Amino acid sequence: MSSQEIASQQELVIEAGRTERQYWRDLWKYRELFYFLAWRDILVRYKQTAIGMVWALIRPFLTMVVFTVIFGKLANLPSEGVPYPILVFAGMLPWQFFANALGECSGSLISNANLISKVYFPRLIVPTSAVIVSFVDFMVSGMILLGLMAWFNYVPSWRILTLPLFTAIAFAASMGVGLWLAALNVEYRDFRYIVPFIVQFGLYISPVGFSSNIVPEQWRLIYCLNPMVGVIDGFRWAILGGESKLYLPGFGLSMALVVLLLWSGIWYFRRMERTFADVI
Repeated sequence: MSSQEIASQQELVIEAGRTERQYWRDLWKYRELFYFLAWRDILVRYKQTAIGMVWALIRPFLTMVVFTVIFGKLANLPSEGVPYPILVFAGMLPWQFFANALGECSGSLISNANLISKVYFPRLIVPTSAVIVSFVDFMVSGMILLGLMAWFNYVPSWRILTLPLFTAIAFAASMGVGLWLAALNVEYRDFRYIVPFIVQFGLYISPVGFSSNIVPEQWRLIYCLNPMVGVIDGFRWAILGGESKLYLPGFGLSMALVVLLLWSGIWYFRRMERTFADVI
């Protein structure tokens, strides 16, 4: 049988859901682009700065000092049996990661407009690489926490082994909200002004400078509608140990919201992705 006869007998099969599965395979296929974008953004952020990654230490450290003075010294709020700077920084770590990720994700598609409009690749790679850049800052800032523990001779309990789990939850929350903002920012450029407001407002309504235990019992479940409450409480439970306790109903609610944000963020991003090259 000739090659022409074989070709004429080939059938084209259209299978439901094949495009979707191909997309997720393409994410792995284009993994080198993911590494390149993340590494490029890390280099751009620190290459032309005088003190490099020290900037990732200065900002959270100064914020920790301010919150310790205001909430720990002046307001004299409880510290769950640990030095107040450690309490603050245990909440500062996940919040700083979340806030940085929102800033990076929201503008990631716009800053890569030339690449998006000319070359095909799964666009989900762009905001994901932006979150990885924020994760590098998170890891660098973790050195401050280690320094505080050494300064105060504080030894964490076995709960510290669960910290990677809560880090993954913080990553999911950052990705969920970040995908929403990245897609919306392409369609509505007003979000470049809205994102800094969300970050600033969220800092004050999240338990970063204080323990969520000071919230009255009748309001705690409502307070946990902020998904970062569960994330921050989880970090403190893992890092502080001892008197630190998880408010399980509120933590469960926060985790459900994180899952909802991640799922809906991926869904909305994929829905809008086909129009990015035309709109951007």
